[in-house]
Amino acid sequence: MKEKSYIVIGGGTGTFSVLSGLKKYTDNIGAVVSMADSGGSAKKERDEWGLLPSSDIRKSLLALADVSASDSLILRKLFQYRFAKGVGVSGMTFGNLFLVALANIVKSQTKAIEMASELLRIRGRVLPVSLDHVDLVAEYMDSSKVIGEHNIDEPEHNGRIRIKKLYTNPKAKIDPHTREAINGADIIVIGPGGFYTTVIANLVVDGVVEAISQSAAKKVFIMNLMTEYGQTFGFTARDFVLEIGKYLDLRNLDYILVNRTPIPEKILKRYIQSKASPVVNDLSGSWPFKVVSLDLLSSTVVKKEKGDTLRRSLVRHDPEAIARFCLKNLTK
Repeated sequence: MKEKSYIVIGGGTGTFSVLSGLKKYTDNIGAVVSMADSGGSAKKERDEWGLLPSSDIRKSLLALADVSASDSLILRKLFQYRFAKGVGVSGMTFGNLFLVALANIVKSQTKAIEMASELLRIRGRVLPVSLDHVDLVAEYMDSSKVIGEHNIDEPEHNGRIRIKKLYTNPKAKIDPHTREAINGADIIVIGPGGFYTTVIANLVVDGVVEAISQSAAKKVFIMNLMTEYGQTFGFTARDFVLEIGKYLDLRNLDYILVNRTPIPEKILKRYIQSKASPVVNDLSGSWPFKVVSLDLLSSTVVKKEKGDTLRRSLVRHDPEAIARFCLKNLTK
């Protein structure tokens, strides 16, 4: 029987969790990642070097990297290493700098990703959703507008105001290789991740929603564990679903996974400053997809790296729980 092929659409730490779980069971995985990042080292890559941001690429490469041999493990650690001091490099990772240098040497970011994939012996492929240089633009309910992924993710305005519309400027087109991979997938996993800045950011690229709709794959959307100030403040599971339905026909989805494990009180206290709260599952009633409530919370508590200046989530999805669901329910 032919091995099922997976496409995981998103970026950042959410996609990292999904890929980390799936790679233990298959190498027929394609990670489709957003290329609109504009914070941290991405700003330097875009503004100073004229390149597309590579942070989400790096994270997906690391998630799929082989760690069975000592040389592979040290390479993975090198790609993860973040500089905590040094003018111009503090906050950046070795992996991002490596990808920048490699892209300049071979004169192609696409080729650099392929070569880094070989070097790390990844189990699968990492696919930029688009190779167009764009900015994310968010229009809010109060008619205000914010340009740039980082400015949407860490807003200077009132982060309680909801986003009315997200798009790219200029318009971005799906990369042909990515379209082909989505069309040919057996299973498509969307999310989790920064809801607008990594999940919806992929869906607003021209051709992505069409490719998902045309694919005969089984499709699942993984709900975030926590809300996020500036993106999803006060959202319930129903709000997430109705919002994604503005960009993707909900009839395309077969499953939506929602966490049922309570977030520990000591973790919730750490979230007070960031104005985040657990996503409440209020998806009762009739939907065109099946709602599945699972224990999706990882027991690992995330510690902030030295030199990291960006806001990060403190909790993660359990890679094994996601992989088990996919293998049990989506591969038949």
